[in-house]
Amino acid sequence: MNFNEKVATRQSFGEALEKLGKEKKNVVVLDSDLSSATKTNIFAKSFPDRFFDMGIAEQNMIGVSAGLATCNKIPFASTFAVFATGRVYDQIRNSICYPNLNVKICGTHAGVTVGEDGATHQMLEDINLMRALPNMKILCPSDDIQTKWAIKVASEIDGPFYIRLCRLATPKIYDENKTFSFGKGVQFGDGTVATVFATGVTVSEALIAKEKLKSEGINIRVIDIHTIKPIDKELIIKCAKETNKLISIEDHNIIGGLGSAISDVLSEEYPKKLVKLGVKDTFGKSGKATELLEYFGITSKAIIEEVKK
Repeated sequence: MNFNEKVATRQSFGEALEKLGKEKKNVVVLDSDLSSATKTNIFAKSFPDRFFDMGIAEQNMIGVSAGLATCNKIPFASTFAVFATGRVYDQIRNSICYPNLNVKICGTHAGVTVGEDGATHQMLEDINLMRALPNMKILCPSDDIQTKWAIKVASEIDGPFYIRLCRLATPKIYDENKTFSFGKGVQFGDGTVATVFATGVTVSEALIAKEKLKSEGINIRVIDIHTIKPIDKELIIKCAKETNKLISIEDHNIIGGLGSAISDVLSEEYPKKLVKLGVKDTFGKSGKATELLEYFGITSKAIIEEVKK
């Protein structure tokens, strides 16, 4: 992991879209008056005839995306996560998931790491909302390389996707030669003291904790759950059998997110306690992203404390 080189996954998203636009002429991008923040403006500059700024009309953006999908286009509809899932839930449910259309919804600025925008813009329920929808698949990439893979794989698999992206710049975890498999988590280490399941911005925090604990002679393993739906059941059960303690960490409400998805697997397949680190059933607050992660206990420090309990 390169701690010195940091990139926000929304930036990687914009760059990946432009590359995809060159490879696939049927890719179109829609945004809701936030293209400079979501970085879809990178695609817009290269392919102005395939970019549609729908204005502050998110529900219409989803409806138009559904229509484009019926015409053999691959629409990527993007806005902040709070609007991409909350404001348009009815349209996603009935116009995209019910007919199982090939629309990719990209929610940037997810979680408390939105920072100073505050509670109204800190979407902490989006994974929960999207998990409950039949036909929906969910990707939550952790760094630059994985985000570019996520955009490409979403374009190759037919059907609805929700891709969760963040505002905060995070360390580069993977090198350019790393390959990923849809629906399969990535394991770091084989320690037996604990397994830490992480996703998105929390993967780097989990890896920091792993290295600090290793220096103290405590060996854990970290699992990057980049695909939240369908989740990697086999790997979850394997880790439950092989390690003493299970912990999940996410920049999301602990109700309905990564921890809940893992708990669903454990309760059915291999009952075992899971400690959930994340936002504990409350709204966010306004502040610097790093300070908010500390406030809500979504840090390497919180992982280390939990492992040592």
